[in-house]
Amino acid sequence: MNPAEFANIARSEQQLWWYRGMNQILFRLIERHSTARPVQVMEGGCGTGWLARQLEQRFGWHVHALDLDSSGLAFAQGMGLERLIQGDLRSLPFATGSFDAVLSMDVIVHLERGEEWQAVDELVRVLRPGGEMFIRVPALDVLRSRHSMFAHERQRFTRTRLMQTFERAGIEVERCTYANSLLLPVAFAKFRIWEPLTNAEPQSGVLPVAPWLNAMLHAPLQMEAACIGSGINFPAGQSLLLMGRKRAQGAAASGSSRARSSASL
Repeated sequence: MNPAEFANIARSEQQLWWYRGMNQILFRLIERHSTARPVQVMEGGCGTGWLARQLEQRFGWHVHALDLDSSGLAFAQGMGLERLIQGDLRSLPFATGSFDAVLSMDVIVHLERGEEWQAVDELVRVLRPGGEMFIRVPALDVLRSRHSMFAHERQRFTRTRLMQTFERAGIEVERCTYANSLLLPVAFAKFRIWEPLTNAEPQSGVLPVAPWLNAMLHAPLQMEAACIGSGINFPAGQSLLLMGRKRAQGAAASGSSRARSSASL
């Protein structure tokens, strides 16, 4: 990710509508599907550590927060997080089967298409058999924006490709739904019409907004959190959320995943 984005995220993520709403959606997904209430958890690509802290406080998890960039880890250290690791998602510094759950939010899209297999294999490897996997990625190439460019996002996923990617790596997918769906018409108009029309430069999309606008944009995500928490899936959206469990033979499946094509729809 663009290192310049860490400071923008740190200034905004506790109040900005997108972070608040998407975290609410994630929490509802966890509450619905996490049966074992994992204790040892790894977040791959923790950024500033704000989500890791919330997960510890809300669920009592022991989150091992890993990020490639020391800039994000510096913010995380300032929050008092104790289990911080600097490392690469493609070569995790943990033993096989170390964690009861693994999360990675909007990280593998920063790898070139085809390179995500290395990260997915590693995420699955460090998860114990039966352990829970929670993944979020930006969705649909047509929604690539100037913010995507600024953040150095290199690919987006469809539901089919995301599910196939993790199933081939040894994950039994239990749920995969689009999210940030109700604002899809607004996003399409902004990213495909307004930004090209105004020849907008790549720029951060996580800067603070006026309180009234923040509240107005947060409301649809609150509604989606309630829907997803009740078991409703959305057919399209700006993000994808996947939840699954590692199969007993997941490690064997993972070993061969690099040889498989990632060109699925």
